[in-house]
This record gives sequence, structure tokens and C-alpha cells, in this order.
Amino acid sequence: MSDLLFEVKDHIATITLNRPESLNAFSEEMILSWIKALEEVRDNDDIRAVILKGNGKAFCSGGDIKAMVAGQGFYHSEEDITSTALARKNSLWKKVQRVPLLLEEIDKPVIAQMHGFAMGAGLDMALMCDIRIAAQSAKFSESYINVGIVPGDGGAYFLPRLVGIDKALDMLWTARVLTAEEAKEARLVTFVVNDEDLESFTQSYAEKLANGPIETIKIIKRAVFQSQSMSLRSSLDYISSKMGLVTELPAYEEGVKAIVEKRKAVFK
Repeated sequence: MSDLLFEVKDHIATITLNRPESLNAFSEEMILSWIKALEEVRDNDDIRAVILKGNGKAFCSGGDIKAMVAGQGFYHSEEDITSTALARKNSLWKKVQRVPLLLEEIDKPVIAQMHGFAMGAGLDMALMCDIRIAAQSAKFSESYINVGIVPGDGGAYFLPRLVGIDKALDMLWTARVLTAEEAKEARLVTFVVNDEDLESFTQSYAEKLANGPIETIKIIKRAVFQSQSMSLRSSLDYISSKMGLVTELPAYEEGVKAIVEKRKAVFK
């Protein structure tokens, strides 16, 4: 069985981390398959939304601690990823860090479905998603400090943008373990649901987005992210251009007509 499962059904891609015996810790196969899956998501117009989840008892525990103890790096590889600082850097730059870079290229909604533990790089992989839906019993920790390493996958970039600099430093310096409710209060997750409702709630949320006006949804996502590094004038100029574009799309005509006719819009 593959270390990562990829399925597309009804316009929704599901990426499932599949190393349950190790709490879905990274493997080289998992990372390479993850990259391939995200490239498919980016390039396949039939895919309108993405769900990322983990098999077994956890979402993801990040780097493989057994490989680290054995001196094999953050995951086992037949290549040299440990003998020099450059080799260790490249194990991140050429593989693990491809995930956030590819996600930056994907305008479609990406949803993390989180249960059990989300630790270290496993938590950071969820922070890269647009929406995070957590089970009530889930636990979260930026656990790098416990093994004396830094967040090499992008956690230092994503975490403070979500929770603020002071809370990010506290989490990274102390490896504090947060409950789902604490994570929601800290703005680390978007929704907290009962454990038994996690799957159905996430699926329903993804279906709603997949059945929406997808081009408009993609433009909204890009506008929100790009506006984080734009001046007000640039952001307004950008969005006014996009408004001109979306009002020429069939979804605009259908949405207006549905409101007038007092029915639910059907976006094709």
C-alpha cells in the first residue's frame, strides 16, 4: 500500500497520508507522491476542491523520529541527505518544501481534516491549507524544540500569520500542546467538530465549495493572499480588474437570475 493515497471523486481530490503505524510521519515516498498529487490538483480543471487527511490514529506527526534516531535524516532515503549541511538542506528544499511552494500555485480551496495528533511539520502542513477542520479530541504542537531543530518546512512563515508573532514564538519555544478548542481560540484551526462528525462535516464543506462558482472562488482566494503583500491602492486596482472579469462569466448571470427567481443557483 502506498504511503500516500490520492483520489478524485465528484470534483473533490482527497489526499490521504497513509503511514498509520508511524502516525503518518513523513517518508520519501509520501513526500514525492504528495508533490505529484499537488501538481495534478494544480493542473486538472476537473478538480475544484482538495481535502488533506491522515489514516489511522493521527493527522500527521511530521518528520520520522525513527529515521532521525538512526541518523538517516528527517526521513529515510537511498540518496545522501545527511552527510553535509547542504545535503540536509536539499532534503527539505528539493522535497518537503515543494509542498508549500506548490500550494502557493493552487487557487482551489484546500481543506485540512485533522484528528489525533498534528505535530511539528505535520501541523505546519495543515497551516498551509486554506481551511482547517479539527476533531474535538485532536491535539496540536510545534514540537521541533523537543529534538533541537527549527521548523524547516515553512512553519516560521505560516504560524505567525495565523496566530500572531508572540503566540507563534511561544508555541515554537515551548512545544506547548494545544487542545482543539485552544487551537481554535488561537486561530490555529477554523472549525472544531465532534469526532464522529469530522468526516461528514469536511466532506459537506468541500462539496459546497466544489459546487460553487469555481472561477470566482479561485479569484477570491488569490485576491486574499496577494493582498497580504500589496498596498491598498494595488489591491483595489487588482480586485476591480477581477470584478470586470467575473461579471462576464456565466456564473454571474446564473447567480443573479437565481436570486430573482428565488431558487438555488446551479453553477456549471
